[in-house]
Amino acid sequence: MAERTVVVRYFAAAADAAGRTEEVFPLAADATLGDLRAVLVERHGQGMERVLGVAAFLQDDELTRDLAAAAAARVDVLPPFAGG
Repeated sequence: MAERTVVVRYFAAAADAAGRTEEVFPLAADATLGDLRAVLVERHGQGMERVLGVAAFLQDDELTRDLAAAAAARVDVLPPFAGG
């Protein structure tokens, strides 16, 4: 199966859960956001799972929570932000 590289950027609570602001993952060429989510939870545990339960993904200038969508080459994980 063909693989590709996906760059994941984390913000706010997602960065805290990952312990970093960016990470690179090899994924199957046909990987979905659901597949990526599973990889993130496997790597970072329950803290990341809680964040992803309320987070949205930004890719190709589109904000989505659709886990069936194809994962883009760069995915930003955006938890809800508190404004002031």
